[in-house]
Amino acid sequence: MTSVGVVTPFWLDRPPAEALDIAVVADETGFGTLWIGEMATFDAFALATAVGLRTSTISVKIGPLAVGVRSPVALALGLSTVVAMTGRRAGLALGASSPRIVTEWHGRDWEPVRRTRETVRDVRAILDGNRVAGFRLQQPVPGTPISVAAFGPAMTRVAAEAGDEVVLNLVSADHVAHVHQRLARPARAGIEEGSGIPLAPPPLAVWIPAALDPGPATLHQLRAQLSVYISPPGYGEMFTALGHGTLVEQARAGRPRAELAQAIPTELIEAVGAIGSASDIARRVDEYFDAGAEHVGLVPATAEDPAGRGLLTTLSPLLTKGRR
Repeated sequence: MTSVGVVTPFWLDRPPAEALDIAVVADETGFGTLWIGEMATFDAFALATAVGLRTSTISVKIGPLAVGVRSPVALALGLSTVVAMTGRRAGLALGASSPRIVTEWHGRDWEPVRRTRETVRDVRAILDGNRVAGFRLQQPVPGTPISVAAFGPAMTRVAAEAGDEVVLNLVSADHVAHVHQRLARPARAGIEEGSGIPLAPPPLAVWIPAALDPGPATLHQLRAQLSVYISPPGYGEMFTALGHGTLVEQARAGRPRAELAQAIPTELIEAVGAIGSASDIARRVDEYFDAGAEHVGLVPATAEDPAGRGLLTTLSPLLTKGRR
């Protein structure tokens, strides 16, 4: 069954504490899942704990968090703490992040494929209550789902093999369809031990920015955030495939982000997001489901809609009915 959730955004022009307000609105309006990532504001586990204490029923998925930044023990401790402190269901999402965040911000080696595979394995074992490298969690959370963010062939293979769910961010529906096909191929090749039954591919989730009837301020917000993703590996190649290779070349050559933002056309925002009327957004979400996604996480634009209240209140009846 398909589902629609909400993602706490990292808008550069909004107060960080708005993330908690968005969580409250998402809970009040009946969305079942809230994704809590991490970049340059709050520690994700701390924010997830605050969300659990301020909301009633919404479950949280923490991440994708960079595997190169925290050890498996630290990740398992963080997840276990959130569950224990809030009494709420929680999942964990892991990913490679970017060389800038891992190497420049945190001073760690950039080894995304190997580290992702090992981290997922060890975190899952620790959360299940097993001893890993001499450590055993006092409050295990067995069966915790671990999602893996994928971008590029190598990380997609790791996500398909190691993850309980594959997560994509800021992608077109066509890209989702392409990844869905790639996930199905290794699954068809794999056979569950002793059963002779082909392994099912992991479900696919996608994050997309969403804005209800966006005005100039909202479009500026969307452009400014999108400019951050123009140059990193994987994203740049996808934007090039969408016909915006010149922007990618300029970003990688060092063009200032403010100038890049001004140059981003509305059509690029539309290609990787859902903007317009409520029916436009609902139709766009269905395009992602038709492409193979089983979950869509809405990243609410808030420049003209504080806490995304208008967006989430309007869309909840359209997007959550009959879904989980």
